[in-house]
Amino acid sequence: MRGAPQDVLRRVPIFAGLTKGEIEQIARLFKERRFASGDVVIQEGSGGAAFYVVESGDCRCVVAGKERAIFHSGDFFGEIAMFDEGPRTATITATSDLVLWGLTYWDFRPVVEANGVIGWKLLQRMAHLLRDARTS
Repeated sequence: MRGAPQDVLRRVPIFAGLTKGEIEQIARLFKERRFASGDVVIQEGSGGAAFYVVESGDCRCVVAGKERAIFHSGDFFGEIAMFDEGPRTATITATSDLVLWGLTYWDFRPVVEANGVIGWKLLQRMAHLLRDARTS
């Protein structure tokens, strides 16, 4: 199978409501990306069009000059860019050799447009995640 390992994607909350077949369909769209320690993966304020899932390694998330998180295997970032192509809200820098799986807006959008069930499930998950973020 080409694309991201399904077990990696099953750990991503945004995909939690998808069936095995739906995960398979989306997994094929991901492409592997590798970064060396110190490489900037995304830059705050730049245009965004890709969502990433960390397969191995670590990376640092900095917002407005303040470290907000360290991402490890199974973590993800850039999910909003998968929907709106808006500016990046953080800088992500590899702190070790890093293997990511990336999904672009351009690859993802046709699948969602062609499959309303997947689109609706993702919309519901995003709403739940937004609600949880606002109450925590």
